[in-house]
Amino acid sequence: MNYAGIDNHYATKEHAKVILRSIPYDGTSTWGKGADRGFAAFLDASANMELFDIETNTEVYKQGVWLAPELSNFSSPEHMAEVVYANTKELLKEDKLLTTFGGEHSISIPILRAFREKYNNLSVLQIDAHADLRPEYEGTKYNHACAVYEASKHSNLVQVGIRSMDSSEMEHVNTKQCFFMHQLKEMENWQQTVSDKLSGPVYITFDLDAFDPAICPGTGTPEPGGLFWYETTQLLRTVFTKHHVVGFDIVELAPIENQKTSEFLAAKLYYKMLTYNFLNAKP
Repeated sequence: MNYAGIDNHYATKEHAKVILRSIPYDGTSTWGKGADRGFAAFLDASANMELFDIETNTEVYKQGVWLAPELSNFSSPEHMAEVVYANTKELLKEDKLLTTFGGEHSISIPILRAFREKYNNLSVLQIDAHADLRPEYEGTKYNHACAVYEASKHSNLVQVGIRSMDSSEMEHVNTKQCFFMHQLKEMENWQQTVSDKLSGPVYITFDLDAFDPAICPGTGTPEPGGLFWYETTQLLRTVFTKHHVVGFDIVELAPIENQKTSEFLAAKLYYKMLTYNFLNAKP
């Protein structure tokens, strides 16, 4: 199956400007399981999505999207990190936009490490309900609760939508770079304020629980009081317009049986992010 059912011409590695890699790993999630089924549900939703973007009057699929081989069958969190890191390093040798679909959020740890090694002064934009700043959790530093701890120490980390965390994580929060959800509700034009905190090349890691569960219930740990569609796409368009986004991931889709809301939102989100990235590019 090609991404979004696109013609083979747009799905070949030679033609595509985008790599879409799946890592259906759900090894450390602690409550709602199912992120390992997220990519299959996302692909199915993408194949039923209309590919003309009304907002921008574009069809970004014509830039080409190649599905890279899936990474799976890990024996431990450490094994996952080792394999994902090596694979990311290899794929970054291609002159393409590397995008990844999870899986749980722990997959971002080795991805961010590899991106940091390629791009100096990397900024990381984390859109998420949870801070994910624990140095270690349940015996491993490759737990989904540790997703951006390493990035917080070695990158310019900007966090958006946070509304759930352990008190121990506060010592790792840069309050000037963290936009808690209750603060966003009181801010005007916060999307531009967030964008202004970013510099250099930017990597975006998007946990779907950043969205309010009213529009995205299918995630492992849904938190009330989250982001909605248009305020989120406004942020993304601002960031993609103002900065050089070098890659992104979307994680934590846990499909709900007989309800396709969440996977269709994830499909539209991924397509919007590609659209904004290539907005001024030629096919």
